[in-house]
Amino acid sequence: MNVLVGLGGSDESIKTLRQTIDRTQDVGDDLTIAVLEKPESKRSQDEMYEEANALLSEAGVDADLVRLEGDPGSALVDHAEQGEFDQLVIGGGTLSPMGKIQLGPITEFVLLNAPTTVKLVR
Repeated sequence: MNVLVGLGGSDESIKTLRQTIDRTQDVGDDLTIAVLEKPESKRSQDEMYEEANALLSEAGVDADLVRLEGDPGSALVDHAEQGEFDQLVIGGGTLSPMGKIQLGPITEFVLLNAPTTVKLVR
């Protein structure tokens, strides 16, 4: 399977990447990691790029790493449209006091507009 992972600068993004790397080791997916530009994030795009590279090296997984500029949701959907991806993986979503999932605007945009199956890691 050809998998695209979208990474912002959050802890959820790191969790998403770790889970996707584990799956890749188990089943041999082709992996592309898109590091998004999100100035308001906990980590900068450069920090996320370096962290992704370190996690991939540590796991011995070969993947393409790309940096996407501009609006994170639009950039990720555009990149997914240009590639031959079977699945798009993103992290996100929190639980409301009522126990229902709450999606941020980027996650919601990707879920509604992606041209392929989206896997949401919570």
